[in-house]
Amino acid sequence: MPRDEPSSRRATISSTLADFAAGLNWDAIPAEIRTRAKHHILDAVGIALAAGTFDFAHRTLTALNGLSGGAAGTVGVIGKSMRLAPRDAALANGILCHGLDFDDTHLGGVVHATVSSMPCALSAGVLAGASGRDLVVAYILGIEVAARLGSVAKGGFHQVGFHPTGLVGAFSSALVAGKLFGLSAGQLAHAQGIALSMGSGSLEFLEDGAWTKRMHPGWAASSGITAAALAREGFIGATAPYEGRFGLYNAFLGPRAAECDLDLATAGLGSRWELSHTAIKPFPACHFTHGCIDAAIKLAPEVDTGAIRRIRALVPGEVVKTVCEPVANKKRPANSYDAQFSIPYLVAVGLRHGRMALADIERPMLDDPEILAIADKVDYEVDPKSGFPRHYSGEVIVEMTDGRVLNHREQINRGAPDRPLTNGEIIEKYRTNASLAVSTERSQAIEAAVLACHESDAAALSASLTR
Repeated sequence: MPRDEPSSRRATISSTLADFAAGLNWDAIPAEIRTRAKHHILDAVGIALAAGTFDFAHRTLTALNGLSGGAAGTVGVIGKSMRLAPRDAALANGILCHGLDFDDTHLGGVVHATVSSMPCALSAGVLAGASGRDLVVAYILGIEVAARLGSVAKGGFHQVGFHPTGLVGAFSSALVAGKLFGLSAGQLAHAQGIALSMGSGSLEFLEDGAWTKRMHPGWAASSGITAAALAREGFIGATAPYEGRFGLYNAFLGPRAAECDLDLATAGLGSRWELSHTAIKPFPACHFTHGCIDAAIKLAPEVDTGAIRRIRALVPGEVVKTVCEPVANKKRPANSYDAQFSIPYLVAVGLRHGRMALADIERPMLDDPEILAIADKVDYEVDPKSGFPRHYSGEVIVEMTDGRVLNHREQINRGAPDRPLTNGEIIEKYRTNASLAVSTERSQAIEAAVLACHESDAAALSASLTR
């Protein structure tokens, strides 16, 4: 048996995904999906530009530059003059794209697929000398795989304390990098088996606002590049990394693995495009909170915040551990990351200001006594009409001291596949984020380069994203 073939060619999930990846090409992808993909990439780039102005970005880049010994690499860091080795650049760019929690989400998979797939495709594409078309194809492949692998768990990873973006992102990134490296189907199957020992991502950051979630997709991208490089040289990976006895779902979900639907991992490959079911965020906060944020904003003109007796926020039961508990922490977020995962705080912001933007999760806003007083009045309840995971539904019910009850419900969160942001709205979001970091002229040049990236190559795109 050839060395690059798995020990068994039975139809495992990894072999099916490998065959799909090996055969995927530009013409096989509908034109509207290719166009939408470039807008998702643009969205991530805008977020990365804005993130580059924050302290976590400075500390990240200082650390990675130190690891390189100051030696220049080949892949640019978005919005910066720095170039790093491909794996370090993938980590850095992943942290920037995900660092503000403003990036897209596949709702069914509960996974942020772009922020591992795009940095991985950029780094692996530069390393492989890939064309822009090849980069876009590999990026779309990453979205398709991450979305399906996340969907299998039906939200279970969050329930047991793992962040699926980091877990499944390692596998999808292995295929992204392997596709760009020109691996055979057998080698792509091995790359996934190798990635099984690399996927990670703890939700412990929810307890204290730690920065660790920011690194999950970039770490997945870097791991995927490593897995693909090893597979290219004949390194042997596990044959059944998903359905095996100690595969992804059994190892990470334990008894909850029985709730998985493994068929979702490969359902509709090449006919149903999960990119079109991936939501662009209108708010820089955990996607689970968006229904309630929008509901609070809609209620804001009707509510005298000084005359509120009680506020009830209805949320899907599956998200309670993430955005509602522990209650004391959520009502007094310690930092911006805490705030982005706090239903009480975000509902209070929406009611008080009729908006929710990056400035609302920074100091001095975090210490605003009026917002904190409103947050103290917010209690959560499990939403009996939730559309989770297809939609991240939310409802806010405000009981006033004069006996009135005001409420607004968002059954389908804005930006969801059934209520999507248009490509034009994505561009406007990009421009707003980019304006925080670069000049209008520079923003326009980056926008043009991303939307026309299929006409150039990965190296040119990388250069256009740097200063």
